[in-house]
Amino acid sequence: MPDTRTVTASVRENAAYMNQILPVKESFDLVQRDLVIGGRGAALFFIDGFMKDEAMLKILDSLLGVAPEDMPGSASGFAAGCLPYVEVDTLSSFDQVLKNLLSGAACLFIDGYAACLVVDCRTYPARSVGEPEKDKSLRGSRDGFVETIVFNTALIRRRIRDPHLVMQMTEIGVNSRTDVALCYMSDRVEQSLLDNLTKKLQAIHTDDLRMNQQSLAEELFKRKWFNPFPKFKFTERPDTAAACLLEGKIVILVDNSPSAMILPTSILDIIEEANDYYFPTLTQVYLKFSRGLITFLTVFLTPVYLLFMQNPGWLPEAFGFVAIRDTVNIPLVFQMLMLELAIDGLRLAALNTPSMLSTPLSVIAGIVMGEFSVQSGWFNSEVMLYMAFVAVANYTQPNFELGYALKFMRLLLLVLTALFDWIGFAAGCVIVVCSICFNKTLSGRSYLDIRLH
Repeated sequence: MPDTRTVTASVRENAAYMNQILPVKESFDLVQRDLVIGGRGAALFFIDGFMKDEAMLKILDSLLGVAPEDMPGSASGFAAGCLPYVEVDTLSSFDQVLKNLLSGAACLFIDGYAACLVVDCRTYPARSVGEPEKDKSLRGSRDGFVETIVFNTALIRRRIRDPHLVMQMTEIGVNSRTDVALCYMSDRVEQSLLDNLTKKLQAIHTDDLRMNQQSLAEELFKRKWFNPFPKFKFTERPDTAAACLLEGKIVILVDNSPSAMILPTSILDIIEEANDYYFPTLTQVYLKFSRGLITFLTVFLTPVYLLFMQNPGWLPEAFGFVAIRDTVNIPLVFQMLMLELAIDGLRLAALNTPSMLSTPLSVIAGIVMGEFSVQSGWFNSEVMLYMAFVAVANYTQPNFELGYALKFMRLLLLVLTALFDWIGFAAGCVIVVCSICFNKTLSGRSYLDIRLH
């Protein structure tokens, strides 16, 4: 619950209440510094590690030089005439004081002033704005979002120098009080979507955003578990986020998260990548077509192959060479399902393998899986070939969540085809199409809505 107590004019009472609420004596990083400013007692509270030491030294040097006769009659007057810093605010509510202090700002109480002076000279530990590992571009910029929301908004402002760019800040979570920025172009955004999203953000009542953006996405849109297709588009590239803003979309930034959430979205938005913005029109069309075709093949290649192997008479003579000539020791569907699981196992192993060992271990895994598994009779070489294509082709589209959604659809098709032959395959195709067509996004539009393209 929000703290309703207000700041008093007594520095002793204010400091005692701060010590009552905060574990100042128990926590080494919560620091209280008692001062004398202009002949009056003062108490400075800050968090060690969030403070710019050089800036704070200059501020303290200036404060300790204030004479008693120069002390203004109000906290706002003191902030205007005696505090030589840009970001200074006066707060009277302890709830806001605690929120700013725990966010990293310095809070100064001076005897005789019924307000707290908040000096925002904080700095957050942050990594460099290097290019994201997943969403790379051949000709685009090499910077990417980081975990600090102020840096991320600055990266977007650097690209869009337009007064219509609005960035609304709000906080979500009773305990975490996570900063969330709502970014949009006021002259291009769809007002009904903006109003709907603002109401949903204001209606969120949760203790914290444990998983940052994912927790916020779950609060905004309660997805149906049986439809795995993503509802939002995520990007770690500020140039992609800026391009989406200029298209009239809304970008949501969450503190501690190095990616931006973009909406509204459609299936074409999900399969886009950064290179689509940096090449000529003909090249863009070719890249999108090839990526769409390969994405289609990742879903239907192995189920169609299984269907033809179950019905060899359907296979045209021109494609007779694809038929399996060797002995099939294990049914094809079990071979494919085991390889699907093995590919995920290799992917998880690569994520947890030290970088210096990932390349040799990948080569060893490839040799063992590709050569010895065929020779031992567990798998047929044709099945290994098609599953290898599916595993590699799955990386042609940048969205990780969409990749797993397509994988689940492929597994469904394999199982239904193995159980019910062509009837199962047809039923699986209907389920795949329905899962895409009836996948509603936050805006209420269909997944196939491309009005903003």
